[in-house]
Amino acid sequence: MGLDIRLPIGIIFVVYGLILIVFGLLTDPAIFARSLSVNIDLWWGAAMLIFGLFMGGLALRASRQNRP
Repeated sequence: MGLDIRLPIGIIFVVYGLILIVFGLLTDPAIFARSLSVNIDLWWGAAMLIFGLFMGGLALRASRQNRP
């Protein structure tokens, strides 16, 4: 039984990504005027969600390969 850090990292990034996506969707667009109207919370949330799913997929693939 080995320690695979990819699964907890993936879970954390998925949770934080979902929080950022929800925050980006529910906030007033006027606060993004200083950033050239780019909803940076939404974009970084999507990036974190994709990275978290990727890490979780790698962890699940590694656990399936280690089975006898």
